[in-house]
Amino acid sequence: MNLKGRDFLKLLDYTPEEITHLIDLAADLKAKKKAGIAHRYCEGKSVALIFEKTSTRTRCAFETAAFDLGMHPVYLDPSGSQLGKKESVADTARVLARMFDGIEYRGFAQSTVEELAAYSSVPVWNGLTDEFHPTQILADMLTLREHLGALKGKKLVYMGDARFNMGNSLMIGCAKLGVNFAACAPVEYFPDEGLQDAAQELAAESGAVLEFWTEPELALKDADAVYTDIWVSMGESPEAWGERIKALLPYQVNAKAMALAKPGAIFMHCLPAFHDHKTTIGRQVGEKYGLDALEVTDEVFEGPQSVVFDEAENRLHTIKAVMAATLAGV
Repeated sequence: MNLKGRDFLKLLDYTPEEITHLIDLAADLKAKKKAGIAHRYCEGKSVALIFEKTSTRTRCAFETAAFDLGMHPVYLDPSGSQLGKKESVADTARVLARMFDGIEYRGFAQSTVEELAAYSSVPVWNGLTDEFHPTQILADMLTLREHLGALKGKKLVYMGDARFNMGNSLMIGCAKLGVNFAACAPVEYFPDEGLQDAAQELAAESGAVLEFWTEPELALKDADAVYTDIWVSMGESPEAWGERIKALLPYQVNAKAMALAKPGAIFMHCLPAFHDHKTTIGRQVGEKYGLDALEVTDEVFEGPQSVVFDEAENRLHTIKAVMAATLAGV
């Protein structure tokens, strides 16, 4: 399978076979790194990393992956680029494509990364937008496979606000790969109905079952994996916390919720997580609303069912797979 020259903007653009190829490649590259086997498939190339939203995992994964593949990464933070301010997205794409072999974008609108790709002559990769987070889903699927032994027929339940990038992308990724998916939230926090319809069509092909529940006790039945994310994302108003806590506290992943899933079900989170008061935001919000934790309790986050740091590590290997496949045809 040759994906050389392809953009990686959202999982909807890739077939189940192509997504599986990237997961298999990530597993191979992970094994090579653990064994100390060099895999510099992109020797001498350079990549631009545009970050309108900062990140620990995404930046470290892209930079380390680029280095492992023999490339030179250049990081452009929100103050290091004129993207959309003094220079249009289209002009930025054409300039960077003359200087680099690939471009990563992490920011707000999906339309921005799509426009970058439309005007770039080199591959463009989505490091996160408000609508989709495809590299995270590859890491999640690799993690699921490592812990559950297979993907098809397993059940993943997403607890909380499923309207944005993680709910959208997990739903599409599961539908593509035959993983049963349940979103559990108030109805107004479900994914967009049009995207639900598209996912149901994909699920009909893969055999996945997609469900949307407001009751945790129904959604979590027979769950192999329980997933959540922070309730207020970067760029949203701090005023959103009151509304989200009121709506989503019944969907907090705690010991009671995990007990509703299968024995031995794994807990997943894309991070960062507000599971205690050891972060500025976690402490401020927790103290204001009288909560020890927000979307997940410390007991679950630090417990034996948690695989969150396996997911975080797998960001490196799956991002490396995307770059190796689209730049070198590996």
